[in-house]
Amino acid sequence: MTKKERALEVIKRLKKEYPDSTCTLDYDEAWKLLISVRLAAQCTDERVNKIVPRLYEKYPTPADIAKAPVEDIEAIVAPCGLGHSKARDIKKCMTMLIEEFDGKVPDDMDALLSLPGVGRKSANLILGDIFHKPAIVTDTHCIRLSNRIGLVKGEKDPYKVEMALKKIVPPEEGNDLCHHLVDHGRAVCSARTAPKCDICCLNDVCMKKI
Repeated sequence: MTKKERALEVIKRLKKEYPDSTCTLDYDEAWKLLISVRLAAQCTDERVNKIVPRLYEKYPTPADIAKAPVEDIEAIVAPCGLGHSKARDIKKCMTMLIEEFDGKVPDDMDALLSLPGVGRKSANLILGDIFHKPAIVTDTHCIRLSNRIGLVKGEKDPYKVEMALKKIVPPEEGNDLCHHLVDHGRAVCSARTAPKCDICCLNDVCMKKI
């Protein structure tokens, strides 16, 4: 089985196993997802989802956040960790949206990467979830499971994993695959406990088991 054949089989099986996989960050507007992905660095999505309603209650628009003192933003987002740097990035990011992008989240990689606090992982999530463009989010689940399953070999660098997966994953499947890998990594192929290989839907195609 080639890597591309394995990728297609993994996609098919994970789709069936996790039909409702989606981003676990709560949002109803693109700029809110932009803020949440910044807050999610070294923090759980669950905690971010509990914190952001307070932020939006006090500052309901990007313009409101752009005008807010960094200290006031930090007071709200501090429970997510790295409060000062995250608050600073969020304020700068919203300011840049207003001043350079007419208040709208841009839909291309280079523009997204120009925003403070936005890296490739965050940019890919925005491109895939908001704009439904080809994207691969190389978070820790994606990197770990891609290596374990055999879609990549011994590669830990997020950019290199992204580029390797793009060669074998159909463009329209990349974003959903990453959400499926998150669910599979949490439910079955955990990093914190022994993987539950006996109930894994990928048991016979996973390179760790062949």
